[in-house]
Amino acid sequence: QGKWGKFEWLLLNIPHLFILHSIMMLWNRKYQEFDQVVSSVTTKVKGVAQTPVPGVGDIVWDVVDYSGPVQDKNSFFVVTNVIVTKNQKQGKCPEVPSTGRQCRSDKDCETGAWGQQSHGVQTGSCVKFDVMKKTCEVFAWCPIEAQTTPPRPALLAAAENFTVLIKNNIRFPAFSFIRRNILPQMNDAYLRSCHRGNDSLCPIFRLGDMVREAGEKFSDMAVEGGVIGIQIKWDCNLDRLMQRCLPTYSFRRLDEKENNKTLYPGLNFRFAKYNMVNGVEERTLYKAFGIRFDVMVFGQAGKFSFIQLIIYIGSTLSYYALTTVFIDWLLETSCYSAEVGQNYSEKKVESVQDTQQCILCVSFVDEKKLRLVKRSRKKSLQDLKPMCVQPIKEDSGHLGAVLCGLQPDVHMDHNAQVPVGQKPDPDQKLRRPGWCQCGCCIPSTVPHEQLCCRRSEGTCITSSLPFKQLVLGRSLLQAILLYQDPLSPPVGGAQSAALRHCAYKQYISWRFGVPPDDTHPVIPSCCVSRIREEYPSQDGRYRGFTPMRMVSIAP
Repeated sequence: QGKWGKFEWLLLNIPHLFILHSIMMLWNRKYQEFDQVVSSVTTKVKGVAQTPVPGVGDIVWDVVDYSGPVQDKNSFFVVTNVIVTKNQKQGKCPEVPSTGRQCRSDKDCETGAWGQQSHGVQTGSCVKFDVMKKTCEVFAWCPIEAQTTPPRPALLAAAENFTVLIKNNIRFPAFSFIRRNILPQMNDAYLRSCHRGNDSLCPIFRLGDMVREAGEKFSDMAVEGGVIGIQIKWDCNLDRLMQRCLPTYSFRRLDEKENNKTLYPGLNFRFAKYNMVNGVEERTLYKAFGIRFDVMVFGQAGKFSFIQLIIYIGSTLSYYALTTVFIDWLLETSCYSAEVGQNYSEKKVESVQDTQQCILCVSFVDEKKLRLVKRSRKKSLQDLKPMCVQPIKEDSGHLGAVLCGLQPDVHMDHNAQVPVGQKPDPDQKLRRPGWCQCGCCIPSTVPHEQLCCRRSEGTCITSSLPFKQLVLGRSLLQAILLYQDPLSPPVGGAQSAALRHCAYKQYISWRFGVPPDDTHPVIPSCCVSRIREEYPSQDGRYRGFTPMRMVSIAP
């Protein structure tokens, strides 16, 4: 019942699911044709800071100093920390000692050699670096840069208050639509005063705010540098009644910030400033740490498309059709009991009167399931292929009759042996129709009466003891009639007709249980003839089986 309840809930709620699907179509704009954004970005950083540099003194940094080399496409760099090596000249000097670079004699130094970590070309001499260490002499810019750890706190921590103007031009080629993030109403006065704290569309950003919105602290990130992503998303609806095309900004850190998880943390590069002193070229070397800001633009624009609407409606209808097919298939598998499948079938179909078709229910003694067959006016019911096969649903109310019927019948001769098979007389054998399998059926010209008790050849069910006791037992049938109408028991000639009709009902309850709704159980020809033989009509006339014309259709 629990499993069936889940499927019943699904079927009953399909209309609600369809309405929800329609709402989601409007929300997700599945009725539109979409095009991806094509973008270009330019940036302009502003800000000035004064900071003391060890060995150099106070330096004023403007945009030329802290912007670094030529910027990449859609990105800009801001210096936040430096290591300065002053007064470098071309000459010979000892290499900075490190793992594998110390030497003991000139044999350890190869003339003209250089390594990936070298600052110059070896001269072949092993010289003193200090009192304790000796390294290979190199021809390089001397003195060689020795400090590797950036200062803490960052020398250019004031860059937190620098600002950047981001100009983003976009285009959707499929719709010939052009837009920029500096909207038409944003004039020069607006750009001078706007602030993202009270205007999310302001295209001017403070560096410290962007780092903070990325979940980082500017003073910590400024020491070794890093990479911040500026994400600009365009989600545009170009339909006239709901036109909207505005950017949204978000920020996140793109590089690994943990020093112990990466070999070369942060971001840095080197540059130099050259000058001539007494005719000799000198330079000041800067190892600059800083933050690179990458501007990433993505998005799409949608516009109503009749073709897309038709495709979506078609796919939705197909989805619900496939859902029904899947449920039908699943209930026919071994995952669910036969009772669940029968309940599902009864709930799924609805019966209406029809003048063309009639659904008959057939039960063979050598099969354990019921067959549902469409009535035919030309072909024998015995030979018709079933529409479907269903398990027998037992009639619990019939159990009492079974128990009563198994009691000895006072009118039966208990000394007589029950025959294993009923042997028809020679004349009856000659009259046996071709569709009969038990040898006891009588010929009939009506197709729906041409039915045997068996599917394959064998013993007739009328020769069995249960048939004699449950269907033909007079005392049992009289008890049933008396139970149904205790004040007016049948008497006289009408008693035989009442017992005959009661025998028909007994057979149906025994062999069909509770027949499926809107179907008509058909009693085999051999059983009908045996019941009529036991309880004949006085005038020899019988009305026969006349089912109502019904058909079951899916709702």
